Amino acid sequence: MADKAPAEARPNFFKRWAIEHLRVMFATLGRLWREPGATGLTATVIGVTLALPAGLHVVVRDVSAVSYSWEGTLQVSLFLKDGVGATRGQELTRSLGQHAGVASTHYISREQSLKEFRELSGFGDALDMLDDNPLPAVIVVALERKLPRAQMDPIVDELSRLPEVEVAKLDQKWLDRLYAILGLIERAVMIIAAMLGLAVVVIVGNTIRLAIEGRRDEIIVMKLVGAPDSFIRRPFLYTGFWYGLCGGLVAWILVNVALWALAGPARKLAGLYDSSYLAEGMSIRTILMVLGAGVVLGVLGSAWTVGRHLNRYEPG
Repeated sequence: MADKAPAEARPNFFKRWAIEHLRVMFATLGRLWREPGATGLTATVIGVTLALPAGLHVVVRDVSAVSYSWEGTLQVSLFLKDGVGATRGQELTRSLGQHAGVASTHYISREQSLKEFRELSGFGDALDMLDDNPLPAVIVVALERKLPRAQMDPIVDELSRLPEVEVAKLDQKWLDRLYAILGLIERAVMIIAAMLGLAVVVIVGNTIRLAIEGRRDEIIVMKLVGAPDSFIRRPFLYTGFWYGLCGGLVAWILVNVALWALAGPARKLAGLYDSSYLAEGMSIRTILMVLGAGVVLGVLGSAWTVGRHLNRYEPG
């Protein structure tokens, strides 16, 4: 019987603990609901602060997705030697079409190269002064879509060693530069997020400090009747929780509104680069990250402020 009593009492303790936390949670929500102006202003400031890094994260993610689709359409240009005739060039083109990692091939004769250069360059009169066609025949090799980047260079090296090929060129420097820029932006987003996270902690902390000042007499009375610090601290921690959660919701709304406003110009810009870009908005994972970050920062700001100011109010 002695062992049975504690086992039966343990669930009651956790039940009381859960009920008390739920009571304080909804009590603080009701207190904030009765002050919509101050609550809305604080949540908006937190939301704007969280929206900037969240929006930048979404933009970088979408640009990375678009650049990956561009990577899948990269082509290798094989400039053939002058001694390679048209027949041999076409045979090599058909042969390369069966190569692993190659999606399609296209042969451009020396005459076609000269014609395209004359039409696009504007140097037709200068070309008429030449006795021979200086341009080589070219085999354009389109790599398979979604081919990993690690497999591209070995394919280009293998094609460049063909006896008929003078030079093999994969025009991906611009893509490498884009990846480098995206990496820099991602690092900048992390730094900005850390700095703005600190700003959220300060905003919530200052708001909670004002709330503590406004309830000074109440805190002193609770200490007089023997209330533990955890009991006094709990409403302020849940206040920070609600501020952070509301701020995360505001950030989610702001980011989606901004993406909606930018969707039209983004589609137009993507169309100029033959890309079917569609802004995906915030994913479920990103939304949960923003809401979680808001809650964590709100609770941290509240705990930091309560820890600094609660001990100042002692019964006289």
